[in-house]
Amino acid sequence: MSVQTSKLGSAILVCGLATAASHVMAEDDYQSPQINGCVIEPETQCPGADLRGADLSNMDLSRANLSGANLTGANLAHTRLMDANLSKATLDQADLTRADIRHANMRGASVKNARLVAANAYTTFAQVADFSGSDMTGINFEFARVSKAHFIGATLDAANFEMAWATKVNMKDASLKQANLQEAKLSGSNFDGVDMRGARRHYANFMDINMENCQGCPVDWQK
Repeated sequence: MSVQTSKLGSAILVCGLATAASHVMAEDDYQSPQINGCVIEPETQCPGADLRGADLSNMDLSRANLSGANLTGANLAHTRLMDANLSKATLDQADLTRADIRHANMRGASVKNARLVAANAYTTFAQVADFSGSDMTGINFEFARVSKAHFIGATLDAANFEMAWATKVNMKDASLKQANLQEAKLSGSNFDGVDMRGARRHYANFMDINMENCQGCPVDWQK
């Protein structure tokens, strides 16, 4: 091997090491963004934070504590909120398109006139939450707990409520066309004005449901 070749190899090695070191330094220098004092990262502690209109799309907020936070109009599209605490948070007019809210705590949250198209709410706890007026087309509420929640005027076409615990929910004037309600617990709910034509409802519990003006409801259920 010539001296020139040896020097060239050494130069390439040094350049490669320098590039790798710069990448490590860049990673070490990375700081999670902050909005109004709330650090945007997994497991962040931001109860009551003011995040109105914030762009949080594609962020990872898994296991974050956002209880009581104001997320009105926030962009949470494709955001990871798995196991997050959103209890009593305000998410009115927020965009949660394809958001991952599996196992999240949304008890008592206000999610009115929001967009939750194709969101994954598998086993989410959303008792007494208010989703009125929201577009929830294709949302997955399988095994979720949404008792006493409000879905007044919501669009829930092709939504999946299979095995969901949804007793005493208010579905007045909601659209549930082609929805999956198989084995859902819906007793005591208000389905006045609901359109559930084409919905799958095998083994669902419709006991004591108000079906006035409902299209596609099993009006003869257990009669």
